[in-house]
Amino acid sequence: MTNVDLPLAGYLQWLAIEKGRSRATIDAYGRDIARLRRWMADHDIALADLTDSQLEHYVTDLRNAGLAESSLARNIASIRGWLQFLFLEKQLEADPSQRLHANSRRRSLPKPLGEEEVARLIDSICIESPIDRRDRALLELLYGTGARVSEVVTLQLEDLDFDEELIRLTGKGARQRLVPMGSSLTLALKDYLGPSGRDAIRQIRRTSRVFLNSRGAPISRQGIDLVIDKRALAAGVDRSRVSAHVFRHSCATHMLAHGADIRVVQELLGHASIATTQIYTAVAVSSLKREYTNAHPRAHD
Repeated sequence: MTNVDLPLAGYLQWLAIEKGRSRATIDAYGRDIARLRRWMADHDIALADLTDSQLEHYVTDLRNAGLAESSLARNIASIRGWLQFLFLEKQLEADPSQRLHANSRRRSLPKPLGEEEVARLIDSICIESPIDRRDRALLELLYGTGARVSEVVTLQLEDLDFDEELIRLTGKGARQRLVPMGSSLTLALKDYLGPSGRDAIRQIRRTSRVFLNSRGAPISRQGIDLVIDKRALAAGVDRSRVSAHVFRHSCATHMLAHGADIRVVQELLGHASIATTQIYTAVAVSSLKREYTNAHPRAHD
């Protein structure tokens, strides 16, 4: 094992245990750092001798190789996190990544659905079968709570508290949070969990997962995508604009547009940093500008 392998293993273990990062995140960081290690080996650079100018050179090489800006930003985050960890653990005398930053870039704004589109999509579901009840409850949950699709897939029956009208969601790093059930969501969930909904879907194997597929097994991410595609088509909403993540975007944007405090939205969505939530304020402002331009009689003078 080389002198780089040991500090890398320690960092990845720290990410998992102390920071609670997901396996996918840890694997991505490991790949990014391994890529830097290969570049260092090709250029005969030892870890202890790595400088900020060499790191800038490395980032330039990544950009010249055609790496997307989003991937480049993640690579830089991976490298900075690793080198800062080694410095704080006194495995490096200095942190050469302190001045390393991705070129400033305008973060792409999420494209939410309009409120009337969401209403049309959900209200177009005619309740005629257990699957209809499931789909209505599923879409109400995605929009009503802003839950991630991974949180919906793993939702358990015991996570629903109808007395307090709260739902326990388990997010990134196994962090749990409580989110409220609105009245529309409460009604849809109760209808789905009744004898004509979930109980009527024959289960090959008993499960406590809330949402089931037509065969009675826990629904998958792909299954949720298919539900959304089907319901968007039936409602006349462009399917390319709709996904589980778009429901999450729409929930946050519409709440802010109606005056919700940004920290409330942060808590609802389970963002670790408010900076992540602030992107939705830009969406709300851009919508406000568009409505102002369209409606104010002197906006075009």
